[in-house]
Amino acid sequence: MISIAAVAAMSAATPLAAAQKNGAIAQDFKLTDMYGKTVQLSDFRGKTVVMEWHNPGCPFVVKHYDSGNMQATQAAARKQGAVWLTINSGAQGKQGYMKGPAAQKLSKDQGMNADHYLLDVKGVVGKAYAAKTTPHMYIVDGAGKLVYQGGIDDKPTANKADIKSARNHVTAALGELKAGKSVSVAQSRPYGCSVKYAS
Repeated sequence: MISIAAVAAMSAATPLAAAQKNGAIAQDFKLTDMYGKTVQLSDFRGKTVVMEWHNPGCPFVVKHYDSGNMQATQAAARKQGAVWLTINSGAQGKQGYMKGPAAQKLSKDQGMNADHYLLDVKGVVGKAYAAKTTPHMYIVDGAGKLVYQGGIDDKPTANKADIKSARNHVTAALGELKAGKSVSVAQSRPYGCSVKYAS
């Protein structure tokens, strides 16, 4: 279980050193969702879990939400039985920071299809996962192992027109997992705005 003390003990020089390795059991955590409910990663053992780092003010995030691409990816994942966790690690006073009611409104206005919108104001989970950008995507399989981390696709731009020709790494990985195959692209370069941590 991730604790604040554990994150504080991480090197200040490399606060986002890769903490999670593909093939290893994903670090368990607890966060509060936008309704005040505690959500724990290990509660979903047996199901595939997708984690999406989110900042509503980031142009790269806007690209995927205004186009409907992220919502479609969320819906496709859930249709396959996956659990989708959208995580906001924006610190108070920084771009993207939200409290529960604001997150609820945003989720409704944008038609989000996430199972939970989680608030990581202190950045504990984000730093433990070395989440660098918004969006930054992670997939955990039913055995609890991390099987994908990186960008949502292979077009690192804020241009909505690029979505059509992009390879969606998340939907591709989920399809491979459902077919009983290994994830062919298990890691890619995340792109987007930097996660707005407190420090």
